[in-house]
Amino acid sequence: MIVANRLPVDRVEEPDGSAGWRRSPGGLVSALEPVMRENDGTWIGWPGGTEQDLEPFEEDGLSLVPMTMTQREIEEFYEGFSNATLWPLYHDVVAKPEFHREWWDTYLAVNRRFAERAAAVAAEHATVWVHDYQLQLVPAMLRDLRPDLRIGFYLHIPFPPQELFSQLPWRRQILEGLLGADLVGFQLGGAAQNFIRLVRQRVGHKTHRDLVYLPDGRTVRAAAFPISIDAKAYEELARSPEITQRAKEIREAVGNPRRIFLGVDRLDYTKGIYARLRAFGELIADGEFDVEDAVFVQVATPSREQVEQYRILRDDIERLVGRLNGDLGKIGKPAIHYLHSSYPREEMAAFFRAADVMVVTPLRDGMNLVAKEYVACRFDGDGALVLSEFAGAAEELRQAWLVNPYDINGMKAALLDAYRADEREVGRRMRAMRRTVTQHDVSAWARSFLTELAAARPSHGKTVRPAKKS
Repeated sequence: MIVANRLPVDRVEEPDGSAGWRRSPGGLVSALEPVMRENDGTWIGWPGGTEQDLEPFEEDGLSLVPMTMTQREIEEFYEGFSNATLWPLYHDVVAKPEFHREWWDTYLAVNRRFAERAAAVAAEHATVWVHDYQLQLVPAMLRDLRPDLRIGFYLHIPFPPQELFSQLPWRRQILEGLLGADLVGFQLGGAAQNFIRLVRQRVGHKTHRDLVYLPDGRTVRAAAFPISIDAKAYEELARSPEITQRAKEIREAVGNPRRIFLGVDRLDYTKGIYARLRAFGELIADGEFDVEDAVFVQVATPSREQVEQYRILRDDIERLVGRLNGDLGKIGKPAIHYLHSSYPREEMAAFFRAADVMVVTPLRDGMNLVAKEYVACRFDGDGALVLSEFAGAAEELRQAWLVNPYDINGMKAALLDAYRADEREVGRRMRAMRRTVTQHDVSAWARSFLTELAAARPSHGKTVRPAKKS
């Protein structure tokens, strides 16, 4: 059983006016969908919106259990505590986190409802895998209700060091919530060590290396499990005649320049979109190339548009794009093609095939699966990747052009190097990265986590089942 904030599908309106479901974009869904299919799993999550009385259903072979959310809970649990408190705090305080007691109360209540629903649905001795920062209290709550379960937790975003995490007024409650799991997984080893250190210093439990020893006799392990993608599926998609043709159409649509630079991100202040577009604009202004030689295509998927910081970010980026195109573009040839929209996986594969240089420059990111998706789609062994040092993917994709996204001059140099690199250099780097992505795919990630979770020592106790309507 998977317990996550969102279901892997979104509500959509069909052409005939009826309501239907569509597979959601995003790294979590991309990573877990194949795992669900392989293990005949059930997914508990929120479908978005405020619909009530939704019954469990199946969609495209997936067994889904929807959770409801009121408008107040969306504002205080999701937009508030999850994305205006935890998200900036866990991403190196790129934006200032807000701490509100009423947000915390709602976060607590929603986590409890998720835990009760999982307890009601899970079979005896089931394995439950809880995901991400929105549900950090669920493991301990679920263990209180169902001590027979084997519980894993995985954090998809960075976990901050003590100096930042200690700002959180509810720091101990979050740590104790995570300790309800038998295995706590992180993207990087440094994050796991941050967690172990905080448990020792803030909660007072005995620790040794990657283990925490609890007073009830349980042992909790915290370790790194770098997430990945279904590399084979992406490559097969990229090889299809339809995607090959669509990639050619994209190149023609932007004027068949010598090089296409591509950015694909959620519209989020952690992604470094503003800085990369500024660096690209300065390269044109400096005369290193012009819009006949290179264009930048930036796909910015709409995200959390009810949160004020995100609305401000969108306005800032759109003003920058307008100014750069006004200053640097020519008739019919803008310097930057800015697309504020969400696209299906097939269209994204075509963008990846069309792009010569992929630019992934977050200010902080847990992993960033877009970098791996690009690599998987480059089956010809060409294509350059410019990658932030502060993305988790940088620890695996060492052959990328690595940059400090805070260093505009350094980013300009990396973009220019990738633009000028010869085929031999580009091929050498891409072949090495493809070996990494192919060998360490999403199945290997899930298998590694679930194998470690299966080896965890189970706890025993009386099962407490709440009513299924919880």
